Amino acid sequence: MDATLQAEKREGRGKNEARRLRASGRIPAVVYGVEKGKAVEIAVDPKTLLRILHSESGVNTLIGLRWDGGDARVLVKEYQLDPIDHRLLHADFYQVAMDKKLTVTVPILLRGEAKGVKQQGGIVDFVNRDIEIEVLPGDIPENIAVDVTELLLNQGIRVRDIHTEGAKWTPVTDGDTMIVHVVAPKAEEEPPAADVVAAPVAAAEPEVIKKGKVEKPDEEKK
Repeated sequence: MDATLQAEKREGRGKNEARRLRASGRIPAVVYGVEKGKAVEIAVDPKTLLRILHSESGVNTLIGLRWDGGDARVLVKEYQLDPIDHRLLHADFYQVAMDKKLTVTVPILLRGEAKGVKQQGGIVDFVNRDIEIEVLPGDIPENIAVDVTELLLNQGIRVRDIHTEGAKWTPVTDGDTMIVHVVAPKAEEEPPAADVVAAPVAAAEPEVIKKGKVEKPDEEKK
């Protein structure tokens, strides 16, 4: 998926400037790789960026970033959320070369109902929900589908078993890494009694999210 994000260059820095930007409905952001040896300071609309982050391709969305005097094809490097209300506070982007492959993390999507569940009473254990792949920026898949229909009890699918014929990407994650397997259900055991110790309450800190799963605010989950 491609998306477009309008930005504007900013000169000010520091907490006061960040507060001023947020009060005006924007957030501070930085673009790396556009100017050699220098990061470009910009401001973007957090609502538009959140829609991109909550799309199917999430942080792997190729973004056409435009501002006065410049434009670039970028990916999100990391972003910062308010720990209380999950508002976007800050974002970092990095420019990509469309003809150079890069390594990204892509989620795994399970398809089908395993025979080991339907016929043998097992349960699906989804061990690793994403893998790293090498791919050109324009060919990043939203997800990688893995069919579990033929899995019987005690059978599994590893990275090396994923169908890659015709794919425009190659796996980077070790081929022996287990993705999913069907296992027998474990008997529930009564947990031993333990003393409950109250944990000290710490002040909430902004949450820095790197490339990976995007958590949606509570109101969007309803």
